Amino acid sequence: METAAGLQTLAVEIAREAGELARVRRTQGVAIAATKSALADIVTEADRDVEDLIRRRIAEARPGDGFLGEESGAERGTTGVTWVVDPIDGTVNYAYGIPAYAVSIAVVTGEPVVGEWDAEAAAVFNPASGELFRAAVGEGAWLDGTRLAVAEPTAAGALLGTGFGYDSATHAGDIARVARVMPMARDVRRIGAASLDFAFVASGRFDGYFERGLQPWDHAAGALLVTEAGGVVGGFDDVDGFGRRLFVAAGPGLFDSLLEAARD
Repeated sequence: METAAGLQTLAVEIAREAGELARVRRTQGVAIAATKSALADIVTEADRDVEDLIRRRIAEARPGDGFLGEESGAERGTTGVTWVVDPIDGTVNYAYGIPAYAVSIAVVTGEPVVGEWDAEAAAVFNPASGELFRAAVGEGAWLDGTRLAVAEPTAAGALLGTGFGYDSATHAGDIARVARVMPMARDVRRIGAASLDFAFVASGRFDGYFERGLQPWDHAAGALLVTEAGGVVGGFDDVDGFGRRLFVAAGPGLFDSLLEAARD
């Protein structure tokens, strides 16, 4: 198998190319939506276009690998390597023109199932800011040429990220979870793109992050960023009454207390 560093290099190349396509499609979509009131359809088409590009690039470079994507589901390969892809993470931000969305690409080995795979490489690219976060197992996490490290708690309290599901029936539980966490928080941010939330933990912009209901493509790349930056990711054995797993990411000095507060 190719080294984790080699897989990271390919993931970075594809993420940049896919991100540029997403940015261009967003510009085109605004003009079309202004006349046809079909922004949701345009965003869906952009998701598919970007994922199709990623799939083609992977197939060209590594034709035997598996693929797990938000738009097309799972396909097992023959190499034991699977690419876990969110072509546009933060689709609502993307639709509304909020510059916080990302192409998220992870490369994993083993079973393509949460908790059973081993992450090898990751790339998270925000086309609006031009920032590309990357990691390879054992090689650290990086933002461009700067090595990343998670933050540790301070007396001022933790700056935390979170997110809510789209099912209104789950909102009361999500809000109650925020209330339980607030005593340890300086403040809470709701960015709207899980891959960026994880990247912000890895880079020390957030002290921690918690959310229920993430899909594999939401967290696969970001979780490796956090662990390679010295942080901890866990909690996903905790499933609520809606079948949603809990995800918590933080530095080791904050993780246990944040996990305990975030549990229902």
